[in-house]
Parts: sequence; C-alpha cells; structure tokens
Amino acid sequence: MTTTYPTTPGERLKTDTSAGVENWKERVHSLARALHAHPELAFEETESSAAITALLTDGGFTVERGTGGLPTAFTATVGSGPLTVALCVEYDALPEVGHACGHNLIAGASVAAALALAPHADALGITLKALGTPAEEHGGGKSLLLEAGAFDGVGLALMVHPVQDGVRYNPAGTTAQAVGRYRAVFAGRAAHAAAAPHQGVNAADAATLAQVAVGLLRQQIPGDQRVALFVSEGGVATNIIPERTVVDFECRAFTLPEYEALLERVRRCFEGAALATGTEVTVEATEPLYEPLVQDDALAGYWTAALEEFGWDTTSGGRLGGGSTDMGNVSQVIPTLHPWLSIPGADAPIHSHAFAAVADTDAAYDVMFAAARALAWTVIDAAGDPQHRQRFIDAAHRRDLPQEAVAT
Repeated sequence: MTTTYPTTPGERLKTDTSAGVENWKERVHSLARALHAHPELAFEETESSAAITALLTDGGFTVERGTGGLPTAFTATVGSGPLTVALCVEYDALPEVGHACGHNLIAGASVAAALALAPHADALGITLKALGTPAEEHGGGKSLLLEAGAFDGVGLALMVHPVQDGVRYNPAGTTAQAVGRYRAVFAGRAAHAAAAPHQGVNAADAATLAQVAVGLLRQQIPGDQRVALFVSEGGVATNIIPERTVVDFECRAFTLPEYEALLERVRRCFEGAALATGTEVTVEATEPLYEPLVQDDALAGYWTAALEEFGWDTTSGGRLGGGSTDMGNVSQVIPTLHPWLSIPGADAPIHSHAFAAVADTDAAYDVMFAAARALAWTVIDAAGDPQHRQRFIDAAHRRDLPQEAVAT
C-alpha cells in the first residue's frame, strides 16, 4: 500500500485543520447540543453567547463581548495578518419551535472551523475573527453590527446554513430574498357593540379588509415574491367595537427594486382598508431590511472543491427557492460565502418542529463537522490564492476609506 503525504503548505494546513476539527469535536458537539437544548430568542442569547465565547477563549482567542452595543454579540480574534477573515456565528432561536433553523449547527460549524484555524492564523497571514451575530431570525443583528463598524476591515465573511435534504450543495449563483417587516396599526373609535355600534369606527373591519386585499393581490404578483401577515391585536371584548388593531406583515423578493414595488402595492392594501372603514393607519418598519444574498464566486469555488475532496456530490439537489438572511446585508459590501448544506434524510422544512428535532441528530452533527472542515479549507484556499487574496484585502481597504478618497 502506498501512503500519500501532503506536499504543499496548503495541503499540510488542510490536513492540520481537519485534525483540529477532530480534536475539538467532543467539546463543539457538546456546545451545539447545549444550544439546542436551551434555545434563546433574538437579543436574549445570554447563555448561548457565554458558552460560545468560553470555548473560543479556551481555543486561544481574545474575546470582546458586547460588540456594536449588542449585549449578546461578540468578537473573538486571533492572528495579526493583513487579510481579515470573519466566520459568522449565529445562535438565536425561533419562538415556539426553538432551533428549527439549525442555528446550533451554524454556531458549531463556525466555532469548530475557527478553533481548527486558530493555530495557523499567522502562517496563513490572516487575522481571524469569529463574530457572534445575534438576532438573525428577527432583528437584523448583522445589519446593526455593520452599521456599528464590527465588520470594518473584514476582507471576506463566511458561514454555512443547514437545510432539508435535496438542496444543492454548490452555492455558486444561489441567493436569498430581501425581506422587510412592518407593523400596520389601524386606529378607529370604540363604542358599545349593541347599544351604539353606529357610533364606533371598527378597526377590526379594517384589518379584515387589509387581509382580503393582500390575499387578492397574491394572484397578481410574481410566483417568487412573498407576502405574509397576521393580526397581532384584534380587539379586547365582543361588546366593544375595536378601536385599535395591529397587523404584522412582511414582503420578500429576490431583488431590491422588486421588493420596493411589492411593498408599495401592499401599503396600498392597508391604505385602502383604512379609507373604506374610516380608520387611520400607520405603517412602520419593525426590523432592519434584509438585503438579497450575493455569493462570491471564488469562495463558492473553494467550498465546492472542498466538498468534492470529501467525496460529496456537489451536482445534486435543487436551488433554494426562498428564505432570507441578514448575511445578505454583509454580502452587499463584503465578499461572502453562505452555502446551504443538506442533512441527509431530513424531509421536514426549516422553521418546523420536525426540523428542530432533526437539528439535534447524529446526521446533523456529522454535517456540521463536515461544514467546519469545508469552511476551514475555504479560508486556507482564499488566503493562499494570490489573485483573490489581494482582491479581498483591497476590497476591505477601499470600504474603510472615506468616500471622497474612494471617489478619487
């Protein structure tokens, strides 16, 4: 039998980081399971953030907590090279269904990759950051961190997202929708529902008309656009004409112009309902806008090559047809990798109780560690590719210059 040994620095680093993932496997597995067992909602991920940063500290990272003024955000840093790499760590859960989006796996993959890369950061010429990004499900944590400067100087940003079986492994050309979330408040006038209903102005009627109008609008919008809504306040008693109702809604589209056009049409549904019922309506955003996702072609190529080295079929599966992420905001300004990785045998859709259960299985954790290796190998290839390495460094430099300097 002939034994093959790695012959180039890049190959040796890949061998070493794969060993590093294996060395940290037990502790990262325990971390991911603990996150799953104790789901925390957006901006409330106190225990999750503490557990992750404790492990990164043990791995040699210098940890800053409360990054960007967000108490559960963090920045863990190792190395001092000119190329800054950010591995994004998500750890918030969903109401009622817990980690039904697999953020325990996202956190585990990024943390395992970061721990495996840490001893080699200086050899790679990188400054490696594990960025704790809270409130991805609701709240736009990455958008807030971008505005606060947490991504300043970052040349490339990476993470991976688990999904149900059958989704393509090759991220090249894939994207995610823009999404904006809003609250419409109808204001009417209360009255006794039996003695003087004619003296009231029924805000619940306005909410009903708005729902009907949006329902009819769905027939007239492209099939890849989405509108979702629910009545979060609809009255207080049967014998009181409702004077206030609240409808929460969101709009999604794959491009910003399409999104803006859809939002305007939906606004008119609410305005028409107010006009018809004599109520007043106000519409306000409840979260930052999530922008469409842009995958960096070079990073997608490195990622796909890594999976092929593992023996994965990167041609299988279909294109992801929906969903949104605040990683889209990052990708608009920083070269980004955000691939989806299927969990074999998982036929439940994300954001369901069934997928939450899948996210805590051996099959899911096997995928998590494969993703960690592939993320680490992607960073090694990006740092070692002279052409794209300089592109990543230059992109970060241009972004951090004053705008007048960029213009000249």
